Amino acid sequence: MAQFTVDVEKIKPKKLYHPKIAKLVRTQAWTELEKLFEFKFVDGSELGHKPGQFVEVSVFGVGEAPISVSSSPTKKGSFEICVRKVGNLTNALHSLKEGDTVGIRGPFGNGFPVDKLEGKDLLFIGGGIGMVPLRSLINYTLDNRKKFGKVTILYGCKTPAEFLFCEELKIWAEKADYRETVDSPAGMDWKGNCGVITTLIPPLQINPDTTYAVIVGPPVMYKFVIRSLKEKNLPDDHIIMSLERRMKCGVGKCGHCQIGPYYCCKDGPVFLYSQIKNIKEAL
Repeated sequence: MAQFTVDVEKIKPKKLYHPKIAKLVRTQAWTELEKLFEFKFVDGSELGHKPGQFVEVSVFGVGEAPISVSSSPTKKGSFEICVRKVGNLTNALHSLKEGDTVGIRGPFGNGFPVDKLEGKDLLFIGGGIGMVPLRSLINYTLDNRKKFGKVTILYGCKTPAEFLFCEELKIWAEKADYRETVDSPAGMDWKGNCGVITTLIPPLQINPDTTYAVIVGPPVMYKFVIRSLKEKNLPDDHIIMSLERRMKCGVGKCGHCQIGPYYCCKDGPVFLYSQIKNIKEAL
């Protein structure tokens, strides 16, 4: 699979720098820290994103932050983000009520190469809040199920209380090979697998010629997951990951998200492992 990138200069300047007004139509709390937000543009337009892309969200009077789009492009009329409450901007988002408005710039980034994944076996590996952007591609794949081969989903969290999208997980289990694990039951009634997410990989039957792995999670997870996938003989260009961190402006101007020769917001956030494996700061 060839390297891929996106040229933000080809995006209309209005989408680059001018936020569009979006109204909050629904919220759903998943944990004490994470909440789902569903927005709809007041002009009735579609976001027009690809799985894996992100938007810049403005809470007027507070600030702006890059946040992954969590809904699939197959969902029409609105789009969803899932936000962890960790600072001033995200606290302000969690305080919004239905009917309140925000500003949206984007979508930005290259997203996952969905066209090149058609006809392939897909192995999704999500750790913790990494399932937020991965959900967009999973739901896109399941909504276009006939276009893809075998679909396997691995999801790991520290404790059972941290799982997101619990209602959808049951649907995924019906449509794909879904497996989950926790680091610790944390005193809860947990009958599933205990252990880090790499414990789910050895039992898998993988054809390295037809399988592509898509990984999203905390940085510390990547090197261990990649090591386990390499033991399954998966080629470097069959391993896809999202490095959504340290981003700020979204258009490659501020330099906050530079990783070696790449700007994460402009050249990523999705990369092939073959692109970044020799860049020390990437992983």
